[in-house]
Amino acid sequence: MTGISPAELPTALPTALAAGQSRLRSLLPGLTDGILRGPTPLPGWTRGHVLTHLEGVGLALARQARYALRGKLIEVYDGGRAARDAAIEAGHRRPVQQLAPALADALDEVEASWSAVGPDDWDRPVRYRDGTLRDAGLAWWRELEIHTADADLGYGTHEWPAPLCVHLIGFLASRVPAGYEVTFTATDAEFTRTYGSGTPLPVAGRLTDLAAWLAGRHPELPLTATELPRLGTWP
Repeated sequence: MTGISPAELPTALPTALAAGQSRLRSLLPGLTDGILRGPTPLPGWTRGHVLTHLEGVGLALARQARYALRGKLIEVYDGGRAARDAAIEAGHRRPVQQLAPALADALDEVEASWSAVGPDDWDRPVRYRDGTLRDAGLAWWRELEIHTADADLGYGTHEWPAPLCVHLIGFLASRVPAGYEVTFTATDAEFTRTYGSGTPLPVAGRLTDLAAWLAGRHPELPLTATELPRLGTWP
């Protein structure tokens, strides 16, 4: 089992993004002020924080695509991380009558930007991690799926698609702490990967739960392991 391979990316990633964006959009009509103020699994963040972050990061990565298609480079956020954090703090307090339409408008822009990326555009350079449009598109896929689950609006990590889980495990493998050789084995799919070096540590569970743990989220079903070490920082 693989994630999205370079050969599959021109068609598979746009399809995955479209599905995730449509899912997030479908959750907006049910929002209320009470729901927005409710807690999430992210310490100190309400649903308003999570959805405001999705609005901001979606627009930020979408503009990477827009400018790349013009042959230009632009920073991910004007003002850097500080501006990003300030926007979340200012935006999460908005009433539902403001936040929900703003997120819907952002999704319109996001969808238009990524749908304009053609099969031969994915290697165009971007400022995001000094990478390519492929890197920025995969980043949006991760942000979209992980934070839609974080919002806890009826979509959970157990519903993450298999290609996303495989991608997350590979992308986040650097979080395996030093001194461990961790072998991930899915109990519900043909999937085994080994990362790191040192003391062997088998970790088994559903593919979605393996990905959730590496992403710093609580697995919905327990993983089987003699221990689950503290993970390293996000790559």
